[in-house]
Amino acid sequence: MADTEGGSRAGWRCAGLRWSTAGAAPEPALVWRHPAHGERLSPLPPGRPLAFTTGDGRRCVGVRRGGRHTPCPEAAAVPETAVSAQCPQCARLDRSRSVAADTIADDPRPYDVYLAWFAPGLIKVGITAAERNGARLLEQAALSYALLGRGPLMAARRAEAVLGAALAVPDRFPYAAKRAARHPAAPPADRAAELAELHERALGLAGLPESLAVRDFAPVHHDAAFHLDRVRPSPGTVGLAPGRTVAGRVAAVAGPDVYVDTPGGQLLLDARHLAGWALTAAAPDATTTASIRAAWRPAEPDALF
Repeated sequence: MADTEGGSRAGWRCAGLRWSTAGAAPEPALVWRHPAHGERLSPLPPGRPLAFTTGDGRRCVGVRRGGRHTPCPEAAAVPETAVSAQCPQCARLDRSRSVAADTIADDPRPYDVYLAWFAPGLIKVGITAAERNGARLLEQAALSYALLGRGPLMAARRAEAVLGAALAVPDRFPYAAKRAARHPAAPPADRAAELAELHERALGLAGLPESLAVRDFAPVHHDAAFHLDRVRPSPGTVGLAPGRTVAGRVAAVAGPDVYVDTPGGQLLLDARHLAGWALTAAAPDATTTASIRAAWRPAEPDALF
């Protein structure tokens, strides 16, 4: 498998990072895909060595829908600095039937409406399939969240719209604001208090769908899952290009961001940018040759989610 455990085998490419809530505690893992051999995962616990060299180019990761992966028919090249690792054709196919893109209305699964806390004054409303058990909030790097209610997809969408209109609660933020709030992170009690106030106001709104089963306030905090105590201020941000090496040990993972401790200091590796690369294992003590930005600067308009 083309991962950092056993070198490179032809055809395997990194497809980014995925959070699982199936075990006793949330767990992040790098995802690997092969056109013929499917998918494998490499867990990223704190302390794990992470050392790799990028291949000769970044390629489209294709489309994953309903747990099934469809490779990109063109194996199209993807810009090194793009947040998305999909070519335009695969991105259109992905969004043609997507809850996130609001192009699906007949999903029979129950959906949760949530309030997610990212920074003081930055709380967003969103929806996620109830069966995902909070994985969406981990993917978004929410430091804390609280469920507002559960119901059919269209009821959840309606509740999301009501909060946006009545309370001016947004459904997305620039990603830079989320990163900046991780060090130092506000105490969980402060986050809970801000969430509780908004939760109470939301449940008092007229116009919430009757089919939405409201939830009592019960905040969830991700300090332990993200290992926020290991995050250092202003880590250098990794920029990837062909034939570049990154070597160190995993310190923490928050959303798609992997914090890597190296002899030269802590680095931030955005797994969204890692997706699409073929990787070859490097020596644990290899020198990092990837470009490092001293402060986070987007090479393109930042993704909102």
